[in-house]
Amino acid sequence: MLTFFKNKSLLAFVYWLVLTFYFSIAYAQEETAKQVVENFQSELITVMKQGKELGFKGRYDKLSVAITKSHDLTKIARVVVGKEWSKLSEEQQQKLVDVFSQLSIAAYAYNFKDFSGESFKFGSEEDTTRGGAVIHTTLIIPGEKEVKFDYMLKKKGESWRIINIIANGVSDLALKRSEYTSILERDGFDSLMTKINDKIDHYAKQ
Repeated sequence: MLTFFKNKSLLAFVYWLVLTFYFSIAYAQEETAKQVVENFQSELITVMKQGKELGFKGRYDKLSVAITKSHDLTKIARVVVGKEWSKLSEEQQQKLVDVFSQLSIAAYAYNFKDFSGESFKFGSEEDTTRGGAVIHTTLIIPGEKEVKFDYMLKKKGESWRIINIIANGVSDLALKRSEYTSILERDGFDSLMTKINDKIDHYAKQ
């Protein structure tokens, strides 16, 4: 009789484990493209509200996590330098990704440093012909003109990641590609690294 109850207890425990695994899988679904953008924007607002208290370093540290999670920084770095990417060594490619990631985080920490009632409003979502998604949103700034942000996302593995942001019709990726590709072609890799690091230092000192 004792053995019977032990076996029943073991079966119940195994059944519980199976159910726990099933529900953990069911609830661990990857974020949709819209959710990736909304979660990132929510983190931006949170950091802005704490902006003065955190200072640049604090904002940088908090946004580092949010940006790394929501952006495909490696793809962005590759697109920024275009055909020049294949001419770089593996070590140079990694250095470029690292310093460009730092620049992206520093730019957000600099531009989103205080809060005066701003909020993001979702507009619409559309699929692209190449399997991507575009999330249209608006940054509402009390007493000022609204800013339209269009987020372009692509799948990285099973996860959606931001690869470009268009603010009021101006592509951030296109601007950086125009600037950095010309520096790389004209002055070389080391000059590009110096240029980007100088910009990071500029943001940090403001």
